[in-house]
Amino acid sequence: MTVHDIRALLACDRPTVGTWLQLPSTDVAELMARAGYDWVAVDMEHGSFGRAGLPDIFRAIECGGAAPFARLPEAAKSWIKSALEAGAQGLIFPMIESRAQLDQAIDWAIYPGQDHWRAAGETAAEYRGVGYCRANVFGKNFETYRQERAPELFLVAQIEHIRAVDNLDAILAHPRLDAIMVGPYDLSGSMGLTAQFEHPDFRAVMDRIQAACKRRNARMGLHIVQPDPAELARQVAAGSRFIAYGIDSVFLWQGAERPDREKAL
Repeated sequence: MTVHDIRALLACDRPTVGTWLQLPSTDVAELMARAGYDWVAVDMEHGSFGRAGLPDIFRAIECGGAAPFARLPEAAKSWIKSALEAGAQGLIFPMIESRAQLDQAIDWAIYPGQDHWRAAGETAAEYRGVGYCRANVFGKNFETYRQERAPELFLVAQIEHIRAVDNLDAILAHPRLDAIMVGPYDLSGSMGLTAQFEHPDFRAVMDRIQAACKRRNARMGLHIVQPDPAELARQVAAGSRFIAYGIDSVFLWQGAERPDREKAL
């Protein structure tokens, strides 16, 4: 699966389903990619990943047939550069709360001359730094990467605070944004309702987000943290199109926990 394939799914209004990686193991990364997901997102915010290990993790994901994505620790220039140069094909920007913040993050992810949405003569204050790196095979495929692969980067804004919901129309209007992803735990926490996903106020905010996505013809997404096929089907039916399903550590817990543990205790 490539970013091009993922966009083809979305163009047909079909969902793209990936998964989440927290364990810094190339074997686990390849296993999760081979489990049938379109993309695997390396959780650089809450997982145990260092910059030096990213190239091997991304290689393992590609080897498994999925597109390597990165959820950054923050939407900062250094983290964006590190993930892209290691070979990420998609970026998930955490805690996006305003259009200005998203504008800056996307500018840092785009090479000069690839911001086709700007008016003639308009330029960004900063762009992605240009140089040899693992993503362009250390210069061997520099032009191919710059002209073909870099423009296809998949860019996602995480909506994780009630302030972001208040600014959502402006965020969704960015021409280069591919999708949003609701972070349910942080969003509910910002409302003083941590993990109370059935609370009427939280449900009302989710309805606001869905309505904004419909108005803007934007791709709604979210993370189904606890794997549940019925919930996945429900979210797809409700219109979600960019879905992270489970986490490697959660899958491990669910499969590994001793069945007769209570008796043993």
